Amino acid sequence: MDYDAGTYRKLVVKQYPARSLRETAEGKYWKRFAAPSVAKQIGGVSHIDFCPQQPYHYAVTASTRVMIYDGQTRQLRRTIARFKDKAYGATWREDGKLLAAGGQDGIVQVFDPNSRNVLRQLRGHARAAHAARFAGDRTHLLSGGDDVVARWWDITAGKQVCRLAGHTDYVRSLAASPASSDAWLTGSYDHTAKLWDVRAGGSRGGGGGGAVMSLDHGAPVEDVAFFPSGGMAVTAGGNTLCIWDVLGGGRLLKRLANFQKTVTCVALSPLAGPEASAAPRLLAGSLDGHVKVFELDGFTLTHATKYPAPVLSIGISPDAGLLAAGLADGTLTVRRHARPRGGGGAGGAAAVGAGGGAAGGVGGRAARRRARLEMNASTFRYFLRGRSTRAAPGDFAVAARRRARLAPYDKMLKRFLYRDALDAALATRQAGVVDALLEELAARGGLPAALSGRDAAGLLPLVRHLARHVANPRHAATLAGVAARVVDAYAPAVATDARLDAALCALRDALAGEVRLADELAAIQGALEPILSAGLAAAPAGR
Repeated sequence: MDYDAGTYRKLVVKQYPARSLRETAEGKYWKRFAAPSVAKQIGGVSHIDFCPQQPYHYAVTASTRVMIYDGQTRQLRRTIARFKDKAYGATWREDGKLLAAGGQDGIVQVFDPNSRNVLRQLRGHARAAHAARFAGDRTHLLSGGDDVVARWWDITAGKQVCRLAGHTDYVRSLAASPASSDAWLTGSYDHTAKLWDVRAGGSRGGGGGGAVMSLDHGAPVEDVAFFPSGGMAVTAGGNTLCIWDVLGGGRLLKRLANFQKTVTCVALSPLAGPEASAAPRLLAGSLDGHVKVFELDGFTLTHATKYPAPVLSIGISPDAGLLAAGLADGTLTVRRHARPRGGGGAGGAAAVGAGGGAAGGVGGRAARRRARLEMNASTFRYFLRGRSTRAAPGDFAVAARRRARLAPYDKMLKRFLYRDALDAALATRQAGVVDALLEELAARGGLPAALSGRDAAGLLPLVRHLARHVANPRHAATLAGVAARVVDAYAPAVATDARLDAALCALRDALAGEVRLADELAAIQGALEPILSAGLAAAPAGR
């Protein structure tokens, strides 16, 4: 009896879990940050901040200095050493014309990054000032220190406007809301992050003011950041990241516990990007030496990079072309992406849309010109549109219908030639194919027919396959029963062929090794059970 190819169902080859993780589009994107530029600093690199304006110079804070590096050449441009003791948290103003940094002496200094001159010295913190951030109006600045308060400064007058008192431990991190220049988030070692409105949350005198919202992180907060919309925020501390719905009243959306040690820093990659892998991402660095990347839909881990020392700070340029990491051993590593996006965050996107800047204007005009050409049917480009477009990793591809092509073992199965089907499967030397065929033969009741009536030459490939794979946990359940059938059926064939005898000896040795391993594991289990039982019995008394 024969059936046409339309009624025969091909043998489904067994699929096993991958032995190693395959590279994804996300991993390939982040691995394009290559050729690291390594610079050794005199102390741990505690903070990295990229200038929002091109060419995206970056300020590196380490020990008693602030170093300014060129965003194109990655070479040192300026060194600011106007600190009596350690420097902390050097950050740029959004126009790139001013730089602010705190110090161990509690003084917050404002510098001209070109001349390195000190323009303002803001005195008010009784202890070290670890964080300083410019406001969006460019005339105010917020600083936080170990005196458990955050201070709101008027830069033009060089005076304190108000103080935000509400924390009970060191204030180590600040973040300005993208939605309002008056809303600020502060992170403290009292395990909380507080949301403030500087118009109503402080006190002009010595008294304190109340925070608009308090978020309980559950561990000392090392860093805080707002999402680009301003509606959500992230806090880092302990070995967790917490995602908060700020607009929803401070509701905890997600707690990410993907780290083994303290999370020290967080950063959000810039907006925009044509690839799915280039979408905005959340980056976090930890004392376990990892920088991990999370997507912002389900907050799942998509990529991780291991550094040789604990990570204290990370930074990514507005065009996502440079990724910098500062390590506890004083190493600064800066990697350049093979294909930077060129837009760069909200500011970059706005500049391109408005034609601001030489690069943005030229790129915008070129894009508009290409769009006009592709919409005009009188041009040859109109008929070539879309030919170079590639499917994104998440797109659904409709496969073309093809005539089913049967493998040799499928052709034999279709004709009920079970012995020939088994020989064809063994010829592929693929354990998954042989396993699937043996299970199919067992389901059809054709296994005795496939194994019987073999001479030494026909039995040799089967015995060699059994000896090679019977000890593999993936195939042991199927092959152990087949091996028992073969040994029982062909016992009289022993000592009739030298090659068959060698294969049977190999099969015997493989099975003996598995039995010996099982006995050893059973002995270890028997030795551990009394120890574990004694430990469990003693645990309540120890408490």
